[in-house]
Amino acid sequence: MNAHNNRPDLYMSASHTCPYLPDRSAANLLVDPSFPVSPALYDQLITQGFRRNGTLYYRPQCAGCRECRSVRINVNHFTHTRSQRRTLKYNQDITLKLRPADYCEEHFSLYRRYQAMRHRGDSMDDPDPEKYRQFLTRSDVETFITEFRVGRRLLAVSVTDHIASGLSAVYTFFEPDEKRRTLGTYAILQQLELAKRIEYEWLYLGYWIKTCEKMSYKSRFRPLEAFDHDTGCWASIN
Repeated sequence: MNAHNNRPDLYMSASHTCPYLPDRSAANLLVDPSFPVSPALYDQLITQGFRRNGTLYYRPQCAGCRECRSVRINVNHFTHTRSQRRTLKYNQDITLKLRPADYCEEHFSLYRRYQAMRHRGDSMDDPDPEKYRQFLTRSDVETFITEFRVGRRLLAVSVTDHIASGLSAVYTFFEPDEKRRTLGTYAILQQLELAKRIEYEWLYLGYWIKTCEKMSYKSRFRPLEAFDHDTGCWASIN
């Protein structure tokens, strides 16, 4: 891509320690941050394995490693596992509300509790609300938030993008003390249901590494497709 053809230049980031495979180095292919990414361009980028962090668009481009792969679920062919059906039944008391992707102190408080439990001490465990805004509420595309509540109590928040052929799950955080509810799984199931109601084809789940335990939940959604950086094609992995 290049700016002369109304396409952004792409740059390589500096090499850094991989946050998922600590014995390896990682690097990202970055879209020129000064280039205005339209929703139409984002539609193209996501089908080429890119994701976004706020208004930064990137794709892993690591020397000698292709473990990190963008994955998506075919909404119309998705079938629930027995465990996923139990999750839906257990959480029947939860109500959902869609709202704009704006900053909310209640959301940020839940985010802080989640990060302190799940990512204590790493770069995401940060009390700065501005970094939260940069990560989750700043967007150049059509983004919305789903609140998950029991009564007035906030249990989870999902940040989701609309794209041309589906939804993209940007990030979900939830009450860390509610382990029995498996809220991360429940959030994906609800995003799948929403995509189906809108008659979308895909739900994009971000990156997946086969050997990374933290990402293993993604492979439980079937059929799942992964983007191959070498061929530029999507293919079923289960």
